Amino acid sequence: MDMELRHLRYFLSVAEELNFTRAARRLNISQPPLTQQIKALEAELGVTLIDRSSYRIALTDAGQAFASEAARILDEVRNAARLARSAARGATGRVRVGFTESASFNPLVTSALRGFRAAYPDVEVSLEEHPSTELAMALREDRIDVGFVRPPLREERGLAFDLLEKEPLVVAVPGGHRLARRRSVVLTDLAAETFILYPRTVRPGLADEVVSACEAAGFTPRVGQHAPQLSSTINLVGASLGISIVPASMRSLQPRTVVYVPLQGEPLHALLGTAYRTDERSAVVRHFIEQAKAAALAGPHISD
Repeated sequence: MDMELRHLRYFLSVAEELNFTRAARRLNISQPPLTQQIKALEAELGVTLIDRSSYRIALTDAGQAFASEAARILDEVRNAARLARSAARGATGRVRVGFTESASFNPLVTSALRGFRAAYPDVEVSLEEHPSTELAMALREDRIDVGFVRPPLREERGLAFDLLEKEPLVVAVPGGHRLARRRSVVLTDLAAETFILYPRTVRPGLADEVVSACEAAGFTPRVGQHAPQLSSTINLVGASLGISIVPASMRSLQPRTVVYVPLQGEPLHALLGTAYRTDERSAVVRHFIEQAKAAALAGPHISD
């Protein structure tokens, strides 16, 4: 006889009841097959598990040791089954989330992370920051599962994108700048200014949006400095090295040295969304994607 889990359950029932009749009733089987199964189990193990020499049966030393281990094994099997069902529902596991630097300042991202943590507390969430172009590569190479990215992304088969928010762009100027006290500006007010921008190779969407809007307004922005990160852009504005146009969610940076002025006219936006693999099958990852959509629907997160 090859030992199976049912043999452990049979023996444990007898060990707990210390009565074959009650154990059989508990297992919903007749007594003779139960007695035969226990005898077969003892034969396979080569030990006596139950002392039948007196009116009331009792466990031998071997039976007590075996009962303890059988109970542990059955508990582990039940726990394994529970974990498997939980993983299938997406209630446990791990999701690897990437985000751009500017996305980390957006309340939608923090709202999505907070909502997911509340809904799935047993899921491990790992985070890493990269530019959108690198996040797309990380998705293709299976190093992350979801990315909060700024489009456009290079057309890639196998990747999907959900637009979550159109975040307004604002003008960042030094605190003592001539435009700092204005309630709003139009793009033509910036024609003579020195711009601090971000390289297109890193953030093509934002850079193109700014340059194209300025050219549509009748001038090409004079770029005095390229900053590797948006936070660096704000720091350079605070140092009075120029002005910039940035997502509105970055207004919390350098509030003492930088003033953020809304734009009038045709609105400019920085798009934000989630990118993921189209063949994604993980329930955990799908739950995270849906949580990000729910956070977007619960907006607004950024106001003009």
